[in-house]
Amino acid sequence: MTAHWLETLRGQRVVVTGGAGVIATELLAQLSAAGAEVLSIDRLPVADPPSGVTHHVADLAVDDLAPISAFRPQHLLHLAATFERSVETPEFWAQNWDDNAVATHRLVELGMGLSGLESFVFASSYLIYDPHQYFTPEPAATGVALRETAGIGARNLCGAAKLYSEAELRFAEEVRGVPFRIVNARIFRVYGRGSRDVVSRWVRAALDGEPVTVYHPENRFDYVYSGDVAEGLLRMAVTPGARGVVNLATGVARPVSDVIRVVEAATGKTLDATVEEIHEPYEGSCADTTALEAALGWKPSRMLEDGVARLVAFERDRRAGAVG
Repeated sequence: MTAHWLETLRGQRVVVTGGAGVIATELLAQLSAAGAEVLSIDRLPVADPPSGVTHHVADLAVDDLAPISAFRPQHLLHLAATFERSVETPEFWAQNWDDNAVATHRLVELGMGLSGLESFVFASSYLIYDPHQYFTPEPAATGVALRETAGIGARNLCGAAKLYSEAELRFAEEVRGVPFRIVNARIFRVYGRGSRDVVSRWVRAALDGEPVTVYHPENRFDYVYSGDVAEGLLRMAVTPGARGVVNLATGVARPVSDVIRVVEAATGKTLDATVEEIHEPYEGSCADTTALEAALGWKPSRMLEDGVARLVAFERDRRAGAVG
């Protein structure tokens, strides 16, 4: 049975960028179940899109965006982005500019000319926050709860691009006076089925008996399942009270050691983990979800145990040939 709030999307025209990604895959499935009419866009193809979804292969940084205009979306959920798992390489300099800054700039510019657009939801990141707020010389007993008003100091190029894109969207709203709602969803540590994230990689490593290297197992992060992120983004799109910057995560900081324990419990296998010393600060952060709950009356409830169980089931099905 479709949730009541999701039924408001029935027959609505929705654009999802980054449609081949982990979060967007969940989004497309939820939108299909709701009966929405969806245009998905990504540089990569999407094999067998769900009912009601048309997928268009395009590079948002350079290709013609006329298909979006012709589609006349009522909601635009912009997820397309590029990032690197940990250390950003020299090659990422150009990739970040094109895929994160330029692509978003072109979409914002396009959105300002779209008649009938009701909401523009941007998948931003907690990497915007100044990391010195949650860095410590010794392991912390809890994570720092970051509010939307916390200090800004982009952690890396990806965070800087997200911050700039938020500034452009704020300009569109405050200076250009666009008629549609803008929501900048600052997403924390996402994990999901078939992803490159650390939780997914460790699940695969446990199942395959492969070794992993662990740095600072005492570090604490707010791990949020991709399906919950997708639901949060959709709720933001259809909820009139959602606007501006809103954190999107569980509000719970879990240590890296918990991830190891949960993966081992879910797989029934011992993870071949080697702890390697690094000369870096410890970190511990999570989202303050006060604004999220106030705007949506909801927050992600799926914890690591449930999310990892879903990853394990997915990976086992994939090994058995049940999923592609």
